[in-house]
Amino acid sequence: MTRLSVNLNKVALVRNARGGARPDVEAMGRIALAAGAHGLTLHPRPDGRHARADDVRALAALCASAGAEMNVEGNPFEEASTGADGYAFPGFLALVRDVRPAQATLVPDAAGQRTSDHGWSVDGAARLAPLIADLRARGIRVSLFVDPDPAAVAAAAAAGADRVELYTGPYAEAFVVGRDVRPAYRAAAEAARAAGLGVNAGHDLDLDNLGPFLDAVPGVDEVSIGQALVADALERGMSAAVGAYVQACRRVSGRRARSSR
Repeated sequence: MTRLSVNLNKVALVRNARGGARPDVEAMGRIALAAGAHGLTLHPRPDGRHARADDVRALAALCASAGAEMNVEGNPFEEASTGADGYAFPGFLALVRDVRPAQATLVPDAAGQRTSDHGWSVDGAARLAPLIADLRARGIRVSLFVDPDPAAVAAAAAAGADRVELYTGPYAEAFVVGRDVRPAYRAAAEAARAAGLGVNAGHDLDLDNLGPFLDAVPGVDEVSIGQALVADALERGMSAAVGAYVQACRRVSGRRARSSR
């Protein structure tokens, strides 16, 4: 079954809009895990507009105590800095080395970028080889955020990554207008498997498009979902929203098992 990692960045964004400690990111993480999520994700950025270093540390400790996986996303070239509001960002690699999450997902975001919108290029992935080796030596699984392109997948494998995370933003956009781009994702996933890589997926997945994606792209190890899940939680509550996404993953796994009999 595909595992669900709940991205809590948007919970942190709401908290930061007013300051203080509400909503409580750690409490939401605890609810998500109790509702069946297999892990939690945060993507801390230097400007500290949502998830911050202390959130990463708190959720990493929560995941460790719950036997769940922590996934920390970010650009490995982001260095220590201090923002206009005094937030001290320790640098992505320094934070990951300190926390030692189960997984680090490396993304090529530019400074100030609103959200991730593209994967590593072939040349960009090649630059990551020594950083990947360092993280893996610390017991951290490394996933590279890539477009559904077999060449990018091959570059991730050559750089020493353990997994790729397929950027599903274009899939979500195509789904809305009835255009099927899933064959490209299936080809990328097959290329990853052939290269010995695990396959994650994420960005703009929701309760409408998640099932069709997993039906067409078998063998996805993990999906990371935040924006849509948090939006659904405003209507359903966090526990019910997480449960709905877990069930969406489970239904696909069940259909696949029955069809193979």
